[in-house]
Amino acid sequence: MPTDKRYTKEHEWVSLDGDIATIGITDHAQQQLGDVVFVELPELNREVTAGEACAVVESVKAASDLYAPLTGKVVETNPEIVEDPALVNSDSEGEGWFFRMEIDDTAAFEALMDSDAYDEYLETLD
Repeated sequence: MPTDKRYTKEHEWVSLDGDIATIGITDHAQQQLGDVVFVELPELNREVTAGEACAVVESVKAASDLYAPLTGKVVETNPEIVEDPALVNSDSEGEGWFFRMEIDDTAAFEALMDSDAYDEYLETLD
């Protein structure tokens, strides 16, 4: 697992490779959702702003928006999770990633929570 992973309060994870960020939902999020049955991904080359709803994940319990954790352009989406949404449950922080984006500002990535801060944040939710 890369050490360069950050988290948002909306339970998304982001890993960075150069200026390409891979985005998905955290293990905590997929546990809260339950069995994922449908995923809608953003369009390729879509420009998104941090905080903008850009994807949808639906489970047997609820539908939730996925928000862009950073500003940039969508450069790749994961067709595997559209074909097999259960991947989001089985490997939410690996093969169950949602999309990749070219980001404008790597400093914004550094400003997101690291795993320790995210764990502390989760403890405040119960």
